[in-house]
This record gives sequence, structure tokens and C-alpha cells, in this order.
Amino acid sequence: MPDHEKIDYVELPAREMDATKRFFTQVFGWSFTDYGPDYTAFEKQGLDGGFYRSEQAATADRGSALIVFYSAALEETQAKIQAAGGVVAKPIFDFPGGRRFHFTDPSGNEFAVWSDPVGG
Repeated sequence: MPDHEKIDYVELPAREMDATKRFFTQVFGWSFTDYGPDYTAFEKQGLDGGFYRSEQAATADRGSALIVFYSAALEETQAKIQAAGGVVAKPIFDFPGGRRFHFTDPSGNEFAVWSDPVGG
């Protein structure tokens, strides 16, 4: 049962539904449940959610919330993302809590991946 008054689900646009599903399956091992041709859902990935068919893309510079993944091996995760067709939007940089980079998926949605500081 979902937790009362806690964030439970996120929905994201997808211009390229099949490519988006392949990307998240290849990089993060996600599986999807399709609900017709214009919606697909994922579960148990830290937050449940889905992708809906849209020509829009979620990017931080347009005011969208930024979904951030954690990785214990930042460079390895970046390499997996690039090998699967993701595009690095902001290369790895330091921030007060560690290091991170931003990427876009095949539908143009922006995400980030963070890791602990080097030696931290």
C-alpha cells in the first residue's frame, strides 16, 4: 500500500516510446507494462511511474522537476547511458554533496546521476 501523503508516482513524456523503453531496460534493467499504445508504466525503481506519448520533453531549463539517480560507479553508469543512446547534457562536475552529470534519454527528457565525492 502506498504511504499516505508521500510522493508515489511520476509521469514523463515520451516522443519515442519504444526507444525510451529500450534505453531504460538496457541501462537500468527496468521492465514495463503497456497500457495501450500511448502509455507504459514501470515499478519498483525507487519510485513507480510511467511514460505517456507526447511531443514535449521534461528538462530542468524549462522548469521541469529533475529526477536524479544514484550510482556507486558514476563513470560506469555514464558509459552505459552513452552506449544505450543517451546523450550527456552536462559532463561530470563536483557539487557540495558529491559529483554528478546530466543526460537526456531518447525522448529528450533530462535526468541526472550523482555519486559520492571521490575518496568519500
